[in-house]
Amino acid sequence: MIRLEDIEAAAGQVHKVTVKTPLFHAPKLSETCGFDVYLKKENLQNTGSFKLRGAFNKIASLSEEERSRGVVAASAGNHAQGVALAAKYFGIPATIVMPETTPLTKVEGVKSYGAQVVLNGANYDEAYAYAVGYAKERGAVFVHPFADEKVIAGQGTIALEILESCEKPDAILVPVGGGGLISGIAVAVKALSPKTRIIGVAAEGAPAMKLSFDAKRPIDTTSVRTIADGIAVRDTSPTTLEYILRYVDEMILVNDDEIANAILFLLEKQKLVVEGAGAVGVAALMHRRLDLPEGARVVTVLSGGNIDVTMLSVIIEKGLLKSYRKMKLIVTLVDRPGSLMKLTEILKEAQANIVQIGYDRTSLDLKFGDAYVSIALETKGKEHQQLIKRLLHEHGYRFEEEH
Repeated sequence: MIRLEDIEAAAGQVHKVTVKTPLFHAPKLSETCGFDVYLKKENLQNTGSFKLRGAFNKIASLSEEERSRGVVAASAGNHAQGVALAAKYFGIPATIVMPETTPLTKVEGVKSYGAQVVLNGANYDEAYAYAVGYAKERGAVFVHPFADEKVIAGQGTIALEILESCEKPDAILVPVGGGGLISGIAVAVKALSPKTRIIGVAAEGAPAMKLSFDAKRPIDTTSVRTIADGIAVRDTSPTTLEYILRYVDEMILVNDDEIANAILFLLEKQKLVVEGAGAVGVAALMHRRLDLPEGARVVTVLSGGNIDVTMLSVIIEKGLLKSYRKMKLIVTLVDRPGSLMKLTEILKEAQANIVQIGYDRTSLDLKFGDAYVSIALETKGKEHQQLIKRLLHEHGYRFEEEH
């Protein structure tokens, strides 16, 4: 197993391509959850994720002969870019196997570093199986995303930076998928600040490591489904589980709604773009999943910021609806001149801003002479929405609210 000395040695390597990401106090989040919270902003890392640290340390450790054979990795995004950039630094060929459903922006991001991309498999696990065989057939070195000691040591360099800026925090929250990140951080922290609690945070839709932690043995799951794709790992690695059982104090789960809330909070209140995996620690804080004394000094690792813009737009839209800043209605109108104008005048009276409108007179469930108007409104909170609905009722409109 790796030791502190291995992580310190890795720090001497990874600084060649990584930046020392900031650790900033988060006053609004601290006020929300009752702790003294600091954010380790690995979403601002080169390639947008902590994964560059482990990938670079692994490739730096290879012999010249091994590098000449090239490297292969499997990833849905962050590890792929880390391996691609590290391979480019050393001038060696890299092939990244990505699931066939990988968004084009992530594929192009990997290609921009000069790596070859092979799309294979319906999910990460299928892409991983293909990549292992691909590397073996070609004699290339396979760079595992988490179950590798050099990779784990590279990820652990984050802990050195945290403790340099924040002496002896009470707890550090770390996202957990395969377990490489929390393994490296835990080894370094327990060596330098043994009283600091290491708390892993996983997604409810990918609970393998949490189940394994509780059972103290590897437990695999049959499937994963979560918006936190960076930690959507189906099977438990015995390698990282051994570290986690030895050094990690607690494992907790957060659900997708809580993760989405955290992404939106970070975007709106902290001006940070963070992917689902990176936001799980904030989700745990916001939804009070931690049993710590009030005012405890807590660091949470924002592990990455490579969120698909389509997913981000959905999260924003749903967040606006949940916070009563947007509402969607389907109003039944008599289909005749002036009906729509009358409706918009009522909405104007209520000071509701129309952002989208649709008119349907052909639905089969409509009576002849009626029409559906689907309308999206910007609103100013729950009371404002209640006012709008009351005015519509008073004017005799039939309507349904979309959720």
